[in-house]
Amino acid sequence: MTIPILTLDIRHETDTVSARQRARQIARLAGFDAQDQTRIATAVSEIVRNAFRYAGGGTVEYAVEGDSVAEALFIRIVDTGPGIPDLEGIQEGRYRSSTGLGLGIIGARRLMDEFDIQSSSGRTTVGLRKRLPRGAGTNTREKAGRIAEALAAEKPEDAFAEIQLQNQELLRTLGELRKRQDELSHLNRELQDTNRGVVALYAELDEKADHLRRADDLKSKFLSNMSHEFRSPLNSILALARLLADEVDGPLNAEQQQQVGFVRKAAEDLYELVNDLLDLAKVEAGKVEVKPVRFEVADLFGALRGMLRPLFLNQSVNLVFEPTEELPSVYSDEGKISQILRNFISNALKFTERGEVRLSAETVDGDHIKFSVADTGIGIAPEDQERIFQDFAQVESPIQRRVKGTGLGLPLSRKLAHLLGGEVQLTSALGAGSTFSVVLPVSYRSEPDAAESRRVELQAGKQPILVVENSDEAALLYERWLQGSEFQLVRAASLSEARRRLADVKPALIILDIVLRSEDSWGFLAKLKESPATKQAPVLVVTTLDDPRKAYQLGADGYLMKPVDPHAFREALARLTATPLPGRVLIIDDNERDRYLLKHLLRTMNVMVTEASNGAEGLAKARDERPRLIFLDLAMPEMNGYDVFRHLQSDPRTKTIKVLVNTSMTLRSADLERLPGAGVISKERLAGKDALTALREEMQRIGLPIE
Repeated sequence: MTIPILTLDIRHETDTVSARQRARQIARLAGFDAQDQTRIATAVSEIVRNAFRYAGGGTVEYAVEGDSVAEALFIRIVDTGPGIPDLEGIQEGRYRSSTGLGLGIIGARRLMDEFDIQSSSGRTTVGLRKRLPRGAGTNTREKAGRIAEALAAEKPEDAFAEIQLQNQELLRTLGELRKRQDELSHLNRELQDTNRGVVALYAELDEKADHLRRADDLKSKFLSNMSHEFRSPLNSILALARLLADEVDGPLNAEQQQQVGFVRKAAEDLYELVNDLLDLAKVEAGKVEVKPVRFEVADLFGALRGMLRPLFLNQSVNLVFEPTEELPSVYSDEGKISQILRNFISNALKFTERGEVRLSAETVDGDHIKFSVADTGIGIAPEDQERIFQDFAQVESPIQRRVKGTGLGLPLSRKLAHLLGGEVQLTSALGAGSTFSVVLPVSYRSEPDAAESRRVELQAGKQPILVVENSDEAALLYERWLQGSEFQLVRAASLSEARRRLADVKPALIILDIVLRSEDSWGFLAKLKESPATKQAPVLVVTTLDDPRKAYQLGADGYLMKPVDPHAFREALARLTATPLPGRVLIIDDNERDRYLLKHLLRTMNVMVTEASNGAEGLAKARDERPRLIFLDLAMPEMNGYDVFRHLQSDPRTKTIKVLVNTSMTLRSADLERLPGAGVISKERLAGKDALTALREEMQRIGLPIE
């Protein structure tokens, strides 16, 4: 409902002043404050001035709006002029005329709560609306009547008085602007002070982050050094104890066998502690990689049964594996799940004197699987059930004093479970046994597309070569170059297809392009050389990228740049698939025990072994004897292995000699970058039961296969 208050005709220029005066008076009578009165008067003045200037005049209607209670002051200005050209451009702020048309419209729209304009040839209507202040609303008719009565009683002011009022408004506005300017200046000063504080805080945070980075580097170096300092003598002790126990150099009596067994057991316990420490540190540093594979729970239980049989010495305890027929296959890191369950079972066997240890598995909520190890052992008090998951924490008991552990198995198991997206649970009571459980997702993450590609039919008498290449042209060239040879090309256009091919085919050589539609071919290369199933296969990188150093660091055996010369291609194939056996081998190591163990392994091969106890002696023998292979230790006094390797590579007489680094140190990527093209085998592996197999595999990987 709209109740009119006053209507003015605009015929003369002085009428614009009257319209402004009446707008201010009505706004004051409607309850608006001085600032809003000025806004309303200015908006009306701008629109009325436009109507007089461009249309020659018009009318101004003042009214109160509201259904029952007055809600807004409404002012309508109507003229019968030619209309406004490009009204849309004016409202969007894009149109400007030499006379200033458009500025008044934009200004009035900003001053009022609502603004509406309609224009056509012969008529333009502008509506201005301002909501009444809170508490000013009464009955709409009553409100309009009171304003009209009060307005009629007020004497209109002349133009001079209006100018004085405008000047006062301008002065008041300038004062407010100056006050706001002062407030903004004060606020800017506060912001500057705050910014300086924030900058100082960021500088402090950067400094602390730098300290943390340096601490992390120091921790990594410490772990690497600790790995070498502890593992090197432990590997030697274990290997020598194994040689003695196997009676390689003569029989031992019963007392000697027992003594050797004690030495071996003590070394194995210390070795377990070192491994747990390093595994825990890797998990905390985020350097442990999850390698999910699909496996059956029955296969996992079977492997655990075989691994844990040596620990099962107490005939009063039964180790029970429950059936797994109804369980789904699991897509997760089988090795890490096995490590968690081994910790649970070995603890249960230690602290159960009679009864049973039971391993079971069940599905939970459809998409999770719960592995549980329940025992009938001594149990754990409620106050100790959280403490046992702290590093090195152990619960005092008579059994604990007999079977001491590292105190790291359960903390490591919990961290590994979190890494796999699961959790460890414990239910226990003193004297009633314990149940340790790990709940994990059935699928660690979405499994790659497992759509089976067509199986390759291998030709009799042909050696398969896997070509991982998405370019049809390049694959066609390789196929032509292999025609009439002893090789058969097996094509894979993507890494996922290559993985499926490798499940069916054991290639004599893998040709890998690095640029494969943004796939991580570098990571694929590294995993090829890590996996026991593929590490023996030589890899020839053929790509447009000029980065052979990175390829060799990740384990590549050859590198060719595209476009490839056919002769160079065939030469590389012949070299990588049929390299002769090394005739002379040089061992450069300052540790006599390690030289002895390595020489003992090499005596099963048709090679001639010479030794050097330091870097300078090793370089001299390498130049004189020109061996086909050098075993090189890194941690040597005076001249370390990195320096020896650098001298070997810089000398034309020794540059082509294959080098196999044999160390107890944990090598980081920065360390490997200093050993381009060298193979690496840890002294830990050479001290293990499969030492000879590991040695043959690594020698074949660097291009020296053993028949």
